[in-house]
Amino acid sequence: MTRGATRAYIGSFTSQGGRGITVAAVDPADGALTVLSGLRPLDNSSYLALSRDGGTLYAAGETDAGALAALDLADPDNPRLLAPPTPAGGAGSTHLAVSARRAYLANYTSGSVSSIALAADGTPHGEAVVTPHRGSGPVTERQAGPHAHGVALSPDGAWLLCADLGTDSVLVYALDPADGTQRPHGSLRLPAGDGPRHLVFHPDGTTVHVVSELDPQVTTCRWDADRGELEVTARTALPGSPAGADPDYPSGLGVTGDGRWLYVAVRGADEVAVLSLDGGDGPRVRASVACGGHWPRDLTVSEDGRRLYVANERSGDVTWFAVDPETGVPAPAGRLELPAPACVLLRG
Repeated sequence: MTRGATRAYIGSFTSQGGRGITVAAVDPADGALTVLSGLRPLDNSSYLALSRDGGTLYAAGETDAGALAALDLADPDNPRLLAPPTPAGGAGSTHLAVSARRAYLANYTSGSVSSIALAADGTPHGEAVVTPHRGSGPVTERQAGPHAHGVALSPDGAWLLCADLGTDSVLVYALDPADGTQRPHGSLRLPAGDGPRHLVFHPDGTTVHVVSELDPQVTTCRWDADRGELEVTARTALPGSPAGADPDYPSGLGVTGDGRWLYVAVRGADEVAVLSLDGGDGPRVRASVACGGHWPRDLTVSEDGRRLYVANERSGDVTWFAVDPETGVPAPAGRLELPAPACVLLRG
C-alpha cells in the first residue's frame, strides 16, 4: 500500500455465502473498488472498526455466541489475525466501537453490551464485561425483549451510548477512567415502537443523530457531555416506499466531516435519504436516491465527503456514489459484486 492510498474493508455474512472480510483498493480518481485479498477470521463479520491509530482492524461476529476479532494492519492489504477470536459474552454481536483500552460490542440477540480489554498492541485479552439490558416494546415480534443494536463513544471518550431496538431507548454508560469498563448512567426513552438502531455523533460533538428501524425516523438530540444526558431537539420522518407497499427499515447512517449532510440507508425502499444539517431547526430531507441494490444494510462516507459507499446485503454488492459538494446528493458511480456484504470501512 503506497503512502496516502485508501483501502476499503468490507464485512459480510458468511452464513449467507459471504467471504468474511474483503480488502479492496480505492481509486483516488473515481472511488472505484478493486478487490485485493480476503480472509475469514470469524463468522458473520457484521461490523468493522479501526483502532484510533488505524493500525488494528476489529470485527464483530454476529453469531449465536458473539465474538470479537482483532487484525494487525502492518500490511494493510493483507490483515493478520492477532489472536483467536475472543468470546463477547453475549449473542449476536452486531456492532462495535473501539477506544484505546477496550472494545465495546452491542449484542443484539441477548440484549446486552460487552466490553473487552485491549493490550498495547491491540490484542483483546481477558473475559468480557457484560451489562444486560432490561425491558421490551409494543412491536411484539421485534421487541419482546431488549436488543442492543448500535454503540458509539462520545468524542471525549468518557461515555458510551447504545441504541436498543427492543426497549425504544438510548442507554448512556459512564466509562471507568481507570480501566474503561462501562457503568449504567442513564437513558433516553423514545416513542413506543420506534426501534432505535444506530446513532452517530455530529462533528460538533454536541449533537447526536439516532435512526430508528421500526418507525422510519431520525431523532436529533443535544448531548450534554458534562452530565451525560441526551435531550431531543428534533424528529425527522424519512422518505420511503408508497403507502401500501412493504414496510421500510432504516439501517445505517453517516454524517459528513464538515457536518453539512446526513445520509441514511433505508431498506425496503432501497434508497439513501439525504438530510441537510445546515438549518437550526433540525435535519431536513433534501433528496432520496436509489441505493443501486437491494437491502442496504450499511453505508459510509469518505473523510472528504466526496464519496458514499453502500453495502447492499441481499443483492450481493457494494455500490459507490460521487457526492455533489453543493447539494450533497449522491450520483451512482460504480458497483462491486460481493456476496452478503454487511458493512464498509474506509482507511486512508
